[in-house]
Formats: sequence, structure tokens, C-alpha cells
Amino acid sequence: MMAQSDLYMVYHGFCLPKLAYTVESLNYFESFQVQDDDIFVITYPKSGTTWMQEILPLLLNGGDLTPVLTLQGYERAPWLEDVRAAQVVAKLSAPRAFISHMPYHLMPFTFFRSKAKVIYIIRNPKDVVVSYFYFHQMASFLHDPGTFEEFTDSFLAGNVMFGKWTDHVKSWRNPDLGDRILYITYEEMIQDLRGVMERVLCFLNRQLSEDALNRVTEQCQFKTMKQNKMSNYSLASPKLMDNSKSPFLRKGIAGDWKNHFSPELEAKFNAVICEELKGTDMTFP
Repeated sequence: MMAQSDLYMVYHGFCLPKLAYTVESLNYFESFQVQDDDIFVITYPKSGTTWMQEILPLLLNGGDLTPVLTLQGYERAPWLEDVRAAQVVAKLSAPRAFISHMPYHLMPFTFFRSKAKVIYIIRNPKDVVVSYFYFHQMASFLHDPGTFEEFTDSFLAGNVMFGKWTDHVKSWRNPDLGDRILYITYEEMIQDLRGVMERVLCFLNRQLSEDALNRVTEQCQFKTMKQNKMSNYSLASPKLMDNSKSPFLRKGIAGDWKNHFSPELEAKFNAVICEELKGTDMTFP
């Protein structure tokens, strides 16, 4: 196994894989000129990022499916801190949709002075850690996760990409954002995808016809996305992401953690997370 220092760089106290993030890409992110009509989908990894990356551009373009069938996800809504961002951003037209895993305080300076909006997706952290575990197995640019128990310990300690889950979700509960942020849970997306889309449209002061909304809802069902080669990462090099070890879009369900956690591990996990969320009004979705 490669030493972790070979795989990662340290950025503001957490690790980022060198394959996806460089000093240049992070400088680009930090100095990015945010516009007032920009929209950011912000998540802790494995919380529904790719799913909302599918949905948002369709809601912004009036429900035209062409981009979803002809462009890969990062070309429609790029990760702003990723190595490919600069070349993709130049091709976007307003309103621009972006994805980011950054905590609140590390956003570009211009973000704080803008009116740009944020859609923040939160997912039950037990399901996050399960999804993360399988992602580590199939992504060559991440370290071998070891056993599920070992990986869960790493997750709780923040020794994973983008650090601690609790730090991330707490950072985005920032009252300074006012009505610029919409909170959505992954579980709501599973239960009522169309209702979530209606909330997003309302938040963005946009409308879609019934027909268009039906079309987008159908296209963005998890089972449809799983088959869409522009969205399921099957086009990625197997050297980078080996879908035969675990598909990138795996199950798209809530509650899979029950198949992975022992009662002891669950008790330990709950205790750590609850302690770190003390003093907030946050609960597990």
C-alpha cells in the first residue's frame, strides 16, 4: 500500500488526494470571482453530491435533457476546487452551477460578499461512512480503508478527505447566510424527489412546466442515473475508479448502515457524533 503522504496533500488541516487537487487548483478556488447568480451545491463527500449535480442544471435550463445525455457531470456543474475546474468554468453560461465539498470558512473571499445561493445536502452520517468505505475500495487515489471498523475510526477522527463530518455540517449552519441557503436531506430526496425539486425551484425563484418537471424527475431517479454513462463514472479510467470493485453509484438508499454496523460500533459512533453536535439543534436525518 502506498504511504498516505504519497496520496494526499494537507490543506487547512485535512487531507485531499493529490490526483484531484493541486496547489494551483486550490489557488484558483480561493481567488474565484463568485457572481451573484451563482448557485453552489455543498456537501460533505458521499452525501448526494452527484445526484444534485444531475438535478440542478436541468432545473436551471428549463428541463432540457440534452446536457445530461451528452456531457459528464463535472462539465455541467464543476467541482470548483478540482483540477479540471478552470477549463470547464470558461464554458458555463449564467446562472452557473457549482459543486464543492469545502467547509464554510474556506469558501472564496468573493463568496461572502456575493448573493450567491447554496443548496446544502446532509445525509445520515452512518450511511455516509458506509458509502465512503466502498468509495475507498474502488478509488485508487484514496488509501485502502482496511476493515469497516478501522475505517469508521478514521472517519470519526477526521482522517479522511475533507476532515470531520461534524465540523463540516456545523460550519454550514451559519446564520450569516440568512436566506441564501437551502438545507435538504438525502433522505428527503429518496422519499420525495419531485417535492425536493419543487423546493429548489422555489428557493431559486424559478419555474418549470408540469411536463418539464415530470421529465426531470424521471431522468433524475437513482435507477435512471445509474444507467447513464454520463453520470455513473463508468467512463472513468478503471485505474482511477474501478467500478468492478464497487460501482460508484452503488445503492442510493437510506439505512444501508444497518447491514454494516455492529451494536457496539453503532453505540460508539452515536456517542462521538452526539458529543460533537452538543450545543447545536442538529439531529441525524
